[in-house]
Amino acid sequence: MEASMTVAGAHAEALRAGGVTAAPTFGVWSGLADPAVAELLASSALGFVCVDLQHGLATFSELPAIVQAMRAAGRAPVVRVPWNDAVSIMRALDTGAAAVIVPMVNAVAEAEAAAAAFRFPPEGGRSWGPMWGPIRNEPVPPVEQQNREALCLVMIETADGVANAQEILDLDGVDGVFIGPNDLALDCGYGRATYRDSDEVAELIQGLVDLATARGKVAGLYCSDVEMARDWAGRGATMLSACHDAAVLRGALDAVAAELSDTPRGVSAPVRAY
Repeated sequence: MEASMTVAGAHAEALRAGGVTAAPTFGVWSGLADPAVAELLASSALGFVCVDLQHGLATFSELPAIVQAMRAAGRAPVVRVPWNDAVSIMRALDTGAAAVIVPMVNAVAEAEAAAAAFRFPPEGGRSWGPMWGPIRNEPVPPVEQQNREALCLVMIETADGVANAQEILDLDGVDGVFIGPNDLALDCGYGRATYRDSDEVAELIQGLVDLATARGKVAGLYCSDVEMARDWAGRGATMLSACHDAAVLRGALDAVAAELSDTPRGVSAPVRAY
């Protein structure tokens, strides 16, 4: 790893290379919009944190503080933008995302447009404007470095996306796929079925994983729990969410409540006067 690599670049490189050539990378999906939570998540041993601007509570208003908090913990987040538009992608990168997940990419032209937003000319159409330039006492990375470090992950989660997946993943500017299994099942006519109860849904996911890994690209998958993440790591996926921050908090609170539920009355410690 080169000495001048940015925090975002270091994590993007780990996501790009680690899962494809070594062990899969597991992460946490973040839907909460709090910098303290963000710093806590970023300081964990998990490989990545994805800030969800599409279906989470955070917006672009909170994102700079969230990224700063994660940077304090020594890493940069993955960001899922609300939609496939250049403004959202560029804003996430300017804020300091290591990788950007672009939802609902259904056609080659849509993938090309997403990839172009990741990179400055002549490779793409990203607009120059270093957000942290006047604030941080460090040089702004040159164009070539930022183009190299930006990690473009497109979500294939529709029947059209599946039909065009091979051509989409053949694009040089696309670094990998991040599969949305819920929308994939819905759009392909399987309702709320999952890979656990539908061989057809499992085959759809497996086909996308195989296409990405055959090209040496990231094969990402949204997993709802640790069991699913372990299962799909064994099937070849290389970047997998394993938990959701709100669900982890809820589970921990429920566990504490359960432990206390059978505490006998009248045995608590007396209240001390101060």
